[in-house]
Parts: sequence; C-alpha cells; structure tokens
Amino acid sequence: FPFRYGFLLLLLHILKAVIALEKKNIISKLGDNVTLSCIYNQKTLQLKSLRVYWQIADDSYQEKCSVVHALISGQDDNRKQCIHFKNRTQLFWDRLEEGDFSLLLLNVSQSDGHTYKCIVQEKTEITKVIHEAEVVLSLAASYSQPILSGPIRNSDSTGEEVTFNCRSGNGYPKPNVYWINKVNNSRLSPSKTDIIRHDDGTFSVFSTLKLKATSNMQIECSIENEMLQENLSANYTQQKKSTESDENPGKKGRGAQAAGIIGIVFVIGLLTVLICWLWRRRSSNLVAYR
Repeated sequence: FPFRYGFLLLLLHILKAVIALEKKNIISKLGDNVTLSCIYNQKTLQLKSLRVYWQIADDSYQEKCSVVHALISGQDDNRKQCIHFKNRTQLFWDRLEEGDFSLLLLNVSQSDGHTYKCIVQEKTEITKVIHEAEVVLSLAASYSQPILSGPIRNSDSTGEEVTFNCRSGNGYPKPNVYWINKVNNSRLSPSKTDIIRHDDGTFSVFSTLKLKATSNMQIECSIENEMLQENLSANYTQQKKSTESDENPGKKGRGAQAAGIIGIVFVIGLLTVLICWLWRRRSSNLVAYR
C-alpha cells in the first residue's frame, strides 16, 4: 500500500508538471501584431514578488538572444533584451495581477518565427518557478491574386501546342501550385514551376503549362498556402482572334461618323453663303431706294 500511494503521488506530480507547461501554436501574418499567451490562474499575485521572463526556447538561439522581455518586481527590466526586440514588446499591465503575463509582439517578421518560453518566478522565502508556458510562433503571408495568361486562338488551332503562364507573389511559406482541367476537374502537370525567394523572405511563383489545344479549353491555376489554409485561383476563358468580319462593324461605324462630320460642315458652309448673298442683296436694295 505505501508503494502504491507513493507511486500515485509521483504520478500526480508528473501530471501537474505536464499541465503547468502550456504549449500553444500561433500563426501570424507578416507585419501583424501577435499576442503570445501566458496565463497563470491560480491566485491573485503581488507584482513586487514576481519575476517574469520571456525567452526563445530554441537552445541553438540562446547565445544570440537570451531575453525577449523581462519584468522584475513589477517593473520592465530590458537591460539584457535582445536588440531585435527593442521597442517591439509589451505586457498587458491591467492584467498582470490577475496572472496574465501574455506578451504583445509588434510588427512580426519572418525572423520572429521561434518557440517562445514564458517563465514566472515568485520570490517569498525562496525564489521558485510557479508557471511556465511555451508558444510556437509560425509566420505566413498571403499570396497575391494569381494572374493567368493563355493563348489567343483561331478556331482552327485545335491540336496545336499552346502555353499558359500563371504568376503570384509576396507570400510565405512556399506555395503549392495546381493546374486543373475544369472540363473534367482533372489535374494537369506543369511544364515548369519557378519559386523565387525575395530579400524580405517572401516568395514569388511563376508556373508554365503546355498542352495541345482542344475545341473547349477551360483551365484553372490555383495557388495554395497550406499554413493559412488559403487557396487562390484564376481561370482561362477561351479567346479567338478578331477576324475581318468582326472588325467591319467598327470600321463602318467610324466611316459613318466621318460622313456625318463632313455633312455638317457642308451645311454650315451652305448657310454661310446664303446669309452673305441675302446681306448683299439687301444692301443693294437700300442704295437703289435712296
């Protein structure tokens, strides 16, 4: 019985330790502000007896950055704060005494993607850790609406090889690119897909599809961002070259417009001649009367 009781106590301690270490996953868009959660709900706390440290949990990163934000005896103490986080971190002061030690991180960038650790210490007779939490921050950026360009075809080009191009940019992480034949919703294999990384860490994608033309082509290009669960698509609408018969209405319209202008000028000229003739005739009549 003593053995079983001791084992049960050990199990409860282990379970308590597992529960105490919160671990959350957060996805944020580049440039947004994000809140890293750290909440201790056990009791009302005295800030003067607390030390709160936010750190990057990755062991390999500890030498580069040991302190993201620190609160000691109720005051911010960022003397050892990493320069990368200067003026970019805030605690919620109205929530601290309630045990909410969450950290607001401003204007996140790709280099902020880490596992963050919150450590809360209470100093009474001894200093002890009363709460720990970890937050995994992943960064993402939406891709731009894809632009799909395709061939301008004659009706007799069936069977010829045609090329489609699809491009999108400013997204993160790398996208999945899908080409779809909308006639039967089948997948098509791209001829080439280039993904280019920019200096700010985002990506642009340019994909090419080549296939033989059919009489009824309906093609879709889809750009998927798995992390944001976003899927943007563009569709190709079959186009034909303008023929001479298609252009004739426009030409006829322009011809009619020109003829109308000439007619107006002619009428104005005729009226001018008539007015001049009448004026001269009236003048001659006045001379004869005198």
